[in-house]
Parts: sequence; C-alpha cells; structure tokens
Amino acid sequence: MRFLADMGVSPKAVAWLRAAGHDAVHLREEGLHRIPDEAVFAKARLEDRIVLTFDLDFGELVALNAGSVVSVIVFRVQDTRTESVINRLADVLEQSREVLQEGAIVVVEDARHRVRRLPFPPPEP
Repeated sequence: MRFLADMGVSPKAVAWLRAAGHDAVHLREEGLHRIPDEAVFAKARLEDRIVLTFDLDFGELVALNAGSVVSVIVFRVQDTRTESVINRLADVLEQSREVLQEGAIVVVEDARHRVRRLPFPPPEP
C-alpha cells in the first residue's frame, strides 16, 4: 500500500510502514512541511496514497472532494506515543486493508476504529 504521512505523524511510523513492505513517505522528507491541507490531499490523490494524519480537517476535505476517492486514516487517540500509534495502525491495516484500497475514511481511536466507505452516498432530496 502507498501512504503519505502528514506532519503530526512520526517519521518512525513511516519507517515502520516501509519495514512492513509499504511505500510510505513523510511530508518532511520531501520538504513539504508547510503546504496546506488541500495540497496534501491533492498530492495523495495524484500519487494514489492513503493519508495518515491527526488533523480532523481531512474528513472535511474528503467530503468536499466527493469525486475523488482518497483514503484517509485519522488518528483520534489519547496515547499519541509513536509505539501506540504504530500498534493501532497495525490493527487498522490488518482489519481494514481492503476498504482502504477501495476508498475510505478510517477514524482510529484508542480501543476501536470506525470505517466510512467512499464515495459518500449523495444526500437524499
């Protein structure tokens, strides 16, 4: 799988993903630590990457870009230590790999994660 880590995600998590055989990059590695969220989203779409973030704004970006299917993993955890984040990410990848490849927002909490498939259904009239 291909990942793009936002600034709040530890580079150690990216290293863990690479060691697990994934194609993962961190914004800092590419000198993009100051680009706006919209540009991060566009980069993920262009490179077919799953965004890893702590930033809740990415859920809104997905909703506003309904024609684009960019998966996003949003961490909403109390324990933000890298080891804990990696453990939660490992669980998510094990349980939700298929939906992430198809397009989903996955909200990761301390004890569970929630999956919302993309694209969102159109609003009812």
